[in-house]
Amino acid sequence: MQADQSEVLDFFRRHPPFSTLPDKVLGEVANNIEVAYYRAKSDILPLGQDNHQWYVIRSGAVEVFRRDGQLYNRLKAGEFFGEQSLMLNRPVRFPVTALEDTLVYLIGEETFNYLFDNFEHFADFVEVEDQTRLRQSMLKREDDNNLLTAKVATLITAIPVTVYSTTTVHQAAIRMTEENVSSLLIIRSEQDQTDQEAPVIGIITDLDIRERMVAQGLSSDIPVADVMTSELIYVQSNQFVFEAMMLMLKHNVQHLPVLKKQVPIGLISHLDILRYESQNSLFVVRSIFSAQSVDELAALTQEVQGCFTRMVHQDANSQMIGSAMAVVGRSFKQRLCELGEARLGPPPVPYCFLALGSMARGEQLIVTDQDNAIILDDSFEPKLHDDYFRTLAAFVSDGLALCGYSYCTGNIMASNIQWRQPLAVWQQYFSQWIEQPSAESLLHSSIFFDLEGVWGQTKWAEQLNRFIRQKAQKNPRFLACMARNALLRTPPLGFFKDFVMETDGRHTNSINMKRRGTAPIADLVRLHALAVGSSARNTFDRLEDIIEAGILPPGRGLDLRDALEFIAMVRIRDQAVDVELKREPDNNIEPENLSDFERKNLKEAFQILSSAQRFMKFRYQLGRVN
Repeated sequence: MQADQSEVLDFFRRHPPFSTLPDKVLGEVANNIEVAYYRAKSDILPLGQDNHQWYVIRSGAVEVFRRDGQLYNRLKAGEFFGEQSLMLNRPVRFPVTALEDTLVYLIGEETFNYLFDNFEHFADFVEVEDQTRLRQSMLKREDDNNLLTAKVATLITAIPVTVYSTTTVHQAAIRMTEENVSSLLIIRSEQDQTDQEAPVIGIITDLDIRERMVAQGLSSDIPVADVMTSELIYVQSNQFVFEAMMLMLKHNVQHLPVLKKQVPIGLISHLDILRYESQNSLFVVRSIFSAQSVDELAALTQEVQGCFTRMVHQDANSQMIGSAMAVVGRSFKQRLCELGEARLGPPPVPYCFLALGSMARGEQLIVTDQDNAIILDDSFEPKLHDDYFRTLAAFVSDGLALCGYSYCTGNIMASNIQWRQPLAVWQQYFSQWIEQPSAESLLHSSIFFDLEGVWGQTKWAEQLNRFIRQKAQKNPRFLACMARNALLRTPPLGFFKDFVMETDGRHTNSINMKRRGTAPIADLVRLHALAVGSSARNTFDRLEDIIEAGILPPGRGLDLRDALEFIAMVRIRDQAVDVELKREPDNNIEPENLSDFERKNLKEAFQILSSAQRFMKFRYQLGRVN
């Protein structure tokens, strides 16, 4: 169906991005369009169909869906769709259906590419609009019913009910009846609170009152502190729903306080999780914790890969995928520690098994090695105790290797006695690295400054994180040395902004997206985070603290976040393709296999990284480092 040219021109002049084009070009476009009519509820772009046209809505409205059938967006007159499949040269990933009777202008692929390649404002508008829709979609994904990616905060429906530790059980029971709740959080009495201590010290439930007071024949006038559960098991609001589920199963509890920076903001029960879980499929983590041997754990590697590729196809963003894969990795480590203790017996002294690097940051992908360590109690005596921990470390490392986490080529593993030390020695390590930086210690800092406790006395990991944060922030010379070290990994751009490829080995003519992309961003963001005293470990979370601190030029933080997201997703999608094609996944991509759109945006992302590194060099005054 042909359209009246004057009508089309009038429409184009009133709607971006056409309004930015010269009249002569608009006339040529108007002469070459087709018009299509779709009845309400009819398919316009089915999933997986090859697409060679760009759709501009003249009247009516359409609905855009994700591949899993969930609504992604609604578009009205003046808006457009179909550009993603044209720019990426791939089949339709977001199917489109007419919401009501709809008239569209069809612009051919050749015309679209001409406009995109020759008119910068046109291309910028299309790209920004497409990425804005994608970003909004990613934000919505956080609320989707997915145990592996949903946060505990989504389960909170009410503010927790609290009472002081001096409240009597009788008063507490009355409060529970008035509030229609089955549990109360117990907070320290006002006169006993300090700034350093969390106010929540326990929990009391209906069951506690029955078993610990009524059944024991005690007076209801005793304080709740006498019958409460004081060894509090809790979750942070930004943890995942399935982590809360695993905590309940592990500790056999039915209620979990939800904290946000030590402040109670909610209380969830096993019923909340069961209600939520009934709308979701069960994921690999439950299988990990139910495995009874290393062989059973190793058999789950295909399930892990399947979980990874499903998340990619469901359009999860890089932070969701990285966080979920890190939780899976930590779960493997925890279960191996449990199996190791079952084999070797109870540990002779307390210990904490650590996750390091990307697993600690919540940025792990399907291609990863194992970086781990052990903090031992200061009562540790090598001659008496090390045989146990050496054997345990070897058991865990060997098990991780069987589960797909290759041995660290730099030997950053608990099986190395250097990384199996008492807490006091770890504090000495960090003090020396910060006060006397060297090439070797700076390399260690880039790994060990991202640490998280996985099993055992995890409070020691938090203690070390505070120690690092407080000491590094006060040492500008160390920060400058960290900045210089971070500049050793630069984005793969040449003088004329062309890609610089690997030149040897099996990855010739490719780019290592970890070494030349995500890792340099993680390095510079870690440095800024140390400088502002951020307690976050995830790079995206650290960026939020850095932006809030105002140490970056206006807009640079958001640019850096978008650059990290794009680089990470190119890496992630390439790994997912390798997994599906049963190839060994790696961190390398070949630019020739990318679409023009991806190559252009990848170059822009690398340029943002390059600019961020130049600012880092300026801010930490590297010329003054001796």
